[in-house]
Amino acid sequence: MKGHGEKLSRKKEQAILALLAEPTVERAAKACGIGTATLGRWLKDEEFKVSYHRARQHIVKSALARLQQTSGEAVETLRRNLDCGNASVEVRTALGVLDQTLKVKEFFEFEERMQALEQLEATREGKPPC
Repeated sequence: MKGHGEKLSRKKEQAILALLAEPTVERAAKACGIGTATLGRWLKDEEFKVSYHRARQHIVKSALARLQQTSGEAVETLRRNLDCGNASVEVRTALGVLDQTLKVKEFFEFEERMQALEQLEATREGKPPC
């Protein structure tokens, strides 16, 4: 058994890349030259699952960073379309802006509630608040 923190084999790394690129486990197994049953076993292995989860998190974080980089342009596009002279485009744009504004508001309210709950839990456990 491998020690904590040891790297996966090259084949397992290839399998993770295939899982990220292919739409099904079957196609991922085929893409990296292993059997579906083997990949199924690996997906039950804790070390493999953790590595796969980290790889997926990295992709999501990268995508979010790219979205954040273009959000300023998106807001400017919405602003331009608020008074573009086409009533239906202006209404759809206004509704989109309001919808996104409410979602951001809800996100921050949710985050505040989570922080309050975490502080309450820490207090109950006798830990200093964050």
